[in-house]
Amino acid sequence: MQSALTVLFMLLFLLLCLLGMLANGFIVLVLGRQWLRCGRLLALDTILISLGASRFCLQWVGLVHNFYYRIHFADYNWNLSRQLFGLHWYFLNSANFWLGAWLSVLFCLKIANITHPTFLWLKWRFPGVVPWLLLGSVLVSIIVTLLFFWGNHTLYQEFLIREFSGNMTFQEWKKRMEIHYFLPLKLVTLSMPLSIFLVSMALLICSLRSHIQRMWQTSHSLQDHSMEAHTRALQSLISFLILYALSFVSLMIDVAKYFSSESQWYWVWQIISYFTISVHPCILIFSNIKLRGTFRQLLLLAKGFWVA
Repeated sequence: MQSALTVLFMLLFLLLCLLGMLANGFIVLVLGRQWLRCGRLLALDTILISLGASRFCLQWVGLVHNFYYRIHFADYNWNLSRQLFGLHWYFLNSANFWLGAWLSVLFCLKIANITHPTFLWLKWRFPGVVPWLLLGSVLVSIIVTLLFFWGNHTLYQEFLIREFSGNMTFQEWKKRMEIHYFLPLKLVTLSMPLSIFLVSMALLICSLRSHIQRMWQTSHSLQDHSMEAHTRALQSLISFLILYALSFVSLMIDVAKYFSSESQWYWVWQIISYFTISVHPCILIFSNIKLRGTFRQLLLLAKGFWVA
């Protein structure tokens, strides 16, 4: 029974990753085609194509990593491939968090109705510095990856040498390394984009909520299209906030090794961990006019081909 559940969760994880790769790949292809045709992208499209590419690669790494681990279970922990997967995983996760933070900032500056001079100045300057912010995010992610690589390399070397202080076993020393090095490092490095994300989302949600309340007071029709559009935007932003927070919590739990690779709930936890980067691109597609229009055209073409 346990084996059947494990296979079921593995299949669900595979389907979830395939869904995310299709959605993120769609975003990259549509915006990449526009980039090639026009020679430039808007600030929003630049962030979206970067976020889609990072999430697409992260899902590939997660998919290959989990099934490779399943096949090479016995020697995986001390195989050099573990460090290789770890390098890509840390880099892409860090980049994903920073890109999500810049996306929330852009949404805030574009939608929020705030008249403070600093906000207006940021609204005017932000689109022009988006490429530099993306480059900075990549550099920060590289630095974080190197710090994690140093920690993993130290663990690997200590396992080979097997020299520990006192009567401490390797597993105890490894656990101490994870708690006192990896967890604080990830908390510090991911708290920066998380703080930017939370501040911008809080400002945007409060602004939208106040605007919707004013529209309810002045509108004579409950079916007012403008109010419906603002309500949908608010729901989309709240879902983005929940998914981003879920992704952050899942990473913290992953570093703490609460669900070990030997646990029967390992694949359930993998589904939860990759849920955000698989579902959120679908929300982005249906909330973006350009992406939604292209998707509908593809559905019509597919329908016509199937009927023919």
